[in-house]
Amino acid sequence: MIRNLFPILLAIAGLGGGVGAGLFLRPAAEQQDEHAEAGAAEHTEDAPSAEDAHGDTATGEDQGSDHPSDHEEGGPEYVKMNNQFVIPVVEGGRVDALVVLTLSLEVESGNTEAVYLREPKLRDAFLQVMFDHANVGGFSGTFTDGSNLIVLRTSLKEAAAMILGTMVHDVLITDIARQDS
Repeated sequence: MIRNLFPILLAIAGLGGGVGAGLFLRPAAEQQDEHAEAGAAEHTEDAPSAEDAHGDTATGEDQGSDHPSDHEEGGPEYVKMNNQFVIPVVEGGRVDALVVLTLSLEVESGNTEAVYLREPKLRDAFLQVMFDHANVGGFSGTFTDGSNLIVLRTSLKEAAAMILGTMVHDVLITDIARQDS
């Protein structure tokens, strides 16, 4: 009989503990919401509007997070390339794997539109660099090794500089994955 009651008692104790913890933590969350609402009410007309902080909302451009340092004038902007790059890894005359990369560019402030205007040419140059990297074995073995990625980033940055000039500060590999066939 006690064997049958023990699991039920454990379930009730767990449920009671969960409800108690939820009630204990809930007032803190409500207080934070109240402080946020009070802080929003304290904004004056001198404070920058949401449109000023996020750029031109009419173009639908999102310029990143809400950290103040991201919105300083003259600071870098990060431009995500619209589509992923898919690179075949060929070994022995057949496709052995596919590598998928997502790239972003760090550019000088105010150059986001210039990057998007030249994106087809950038994609072509980046694909050529990545095909060359794959052909010399850069995506084989431990392809995420730091030295492999440094070589790839440097080559991508040089290709970007050929098209965009000095406005490019860096090329960031934001996602990388390899699918073996």
